[in-house]
Amino acid sequence: MDNKAKMIKYNRVLLKLSGESLQGKLQHGIDTEVLADYALQIKEIISIGIEVGIVIGGGNIFRGLSGASKGFDRCKGDQMGMLATVINSLALASALESLQIKARVLTAIAMQPIGEFYTKELAIKALEKGEVAIMAAGTGNPFFTTDTAASLRAIEVGADVMLKGTRVDGIYTSDPEKHADATKFDKISFDEVYSRGLRIMDLTATTLCKENDLPIIVFNMDKKGNLLKVVHGEPVGTYVYNG
Repeated sequence: MDNKAKMIKYNRVLLKLSGESLQGKLQHGIDTEVLADYALQIKEIISIGIEVGIVIGGGNIFRGLSGASKGFDRCKGDQMGMLATVINSLALASALESLQIKARVLTAIAMQPIGEFYTKELAIKALEKGEVAIMAAGTGNPFFTTDTAASLRAIEVGADVMLKGTRVDGIYTSDPEKHADATKFDKISFDEVYSRGLRIMDLTATTLCKENDLPIIVFNMDKKGNLLKVVHGEPVGTYVYNG
């Protein structure tokens, strides 16, 4: 059975990518090989009719919270982080367009002609046209992470699920790199995430998803083919749900 003939579990998804994942083997910046691989994986799911919204972090360029710890004003640091997400978004849009996939960069802060100012209506219109809607600059406000921005945008555009693409293959009882006895969850409820103190995202982002009944799948985006498997409902990563 080819991929197009398989059952598609999700019709509209919000893919959250970390900025750090884009740096690949580099110390900072954008690894073009990783960028190209991500674009190819996104093209795979676009080609079977999935509507894709994307939010990317900016930690590979600048992270507001770490900047604040080094003396930057927190608001200014977060604004710098928002600009970093725009750089990553433009890079991904360019990579997608090189594969003949239309991508629209929407920014939470007005910055035409770099990107169009984000509205829910513009994002949904882009998704319905088969374009990738890349939603940049976080929420447009300091003190909110891009995980929170991803949760908010997913809810606004009516995504079926939030896909959190990371460099690990799911959620564990503890850090598997530090604890050899750490075990992976195939599924876990939001309530158990809270009770165990697991930080899959910041609490604001997690609470937004729980209160709006938006499931999350945490999976390894660096393993080729995983994104396609996820949208087909294959058991990849960890599924977080309202229990």
